[in-house]
Amino acid sequence: MARRTMPIAATLVASAALLLTACGGGGSDDSSDKIEGAGQGSSKPSPTASESSDVDRPKITLPKSFKADFEGWTDSDPKVQSILNDGKERLRGTYAAIGEANPKADYLAFYSARGALTTGEDWVKGYKGLTITGEVKAFNPEAEIREKGRATLFYCVDESKGFSKDLKTGKKEGTPEGESPKVQYRTALEKGDNGVWMTTSVETEPGGC
Repeated sequence: MARRTMPIAATLVASAALLLTACGGGGSDDSSDKIEGAGQGSSKPSPTASESSDVDRPKITLPKSFKADFEGWTDSDPKVQSILNDGKERLRGTYAAIGEANPKADYLAFYSARGALTTGEDWVKGYKGLTITGEVKAFNPEAEIREKGRATLFYCVDESKGFSKDLKTGKKEGTPEGESPKVQYRTALEKGDNGVWMTTSVETEPGGC
């Protein structure tokens, strides 16, 4: 779908070095499209209640005109599954915030931290006067628990059937010509005191899937 200031399907990661390590490689990352808080901000995830699977989570409702499918987002390890669950909700939250035109949505702050929170809000503001329509598919998730309280989550999003829509004219825009609609997202997360995995920054690479 059309990507304005940032890609429509955004989640968040701690640093380029962490991402390269998780990939098992090194070298330059100049080909990546860095967004939403990479290397920005210094605030840490806010501690809340003690860790519990019964934590009170905010409700996330996607626009009626938009659908996000998550293929293969399950794992036999409950610790890994918790990363997948919270990473998924962070992604759904960005879509919902655009649909509601609400960069201060409570669920963005619930699943985001550090520079990712600020730039996530700015990203939603970039869609003023627009909404999203169609559907996207998030697939091939790969989650890994790293040092205590930190994790990485990589996945792909197929935006070929997703569009941004002008609320006044009804005009739709898809993926820019010459750019792959399949985008790899490389995110990092930190675990809050309530047990929720909060996304802290992200890198994206169109065609990286």
